[in-house]
Amino acid sequence: MQRHTTLYLYELAWMLPSVALPVGMLAALAVTAFGAHIGLPGEAGRVNPVTVMQTAPFNQPGLVEIAPGRYEARILAGIWFFSPAEIRVPEGSEVTFVMTSKDVIHGFMLRAANLNAMLLPGQVTRVTARFPQAGTYPYLCHEYCGIAHHIMWGKVIVEPRS
Repeated sequence: MQRHTTLYLYELAWMLPSVALPVGMLAALAVTAFGAHIGLPGEAGRVNPVTVMQTAPFNQPGLVEIAPGRYEARILAGIWFFSPAEIRVPEGSEVTFVMTSKDVIHGFMLRAANLNAMLLPGQVTRVTARFPQAGTYPYLCHEYCGIAHHIMWGKVIVEPRS
């Protein structure tokens, strides 16, 4: 009788963590998703990839000042290019990158600002970074998009304040 009780305790010692661990991970995922307001984008976050080059704001890619010290960089990714490939902002600026792809899946990685985003065809992606110091900050596509993928890059040039 003693042997069966011991076996039961060993089984219980393995079963409880194997149930508790996935439940805990699911709870952490739910708290993170709802707490950080992460969710699937709605219709407002989509554009038609076929007509994206005629759709605002991607019909005029570039930098727009939305408030003093705050900018919106509208970037369109296509096979082996970012448009624009160069963005200039003053030191201390906050830049929200509003981006999409017109053809295939691309990536956007700006390592110096700790930005990493996926650019899906027609899906609008928004990420924000602050640039406290002057310098040149390169960004690149980190999702393989074809034979000339390695030439797909751009840069943010942060100019010193006068």
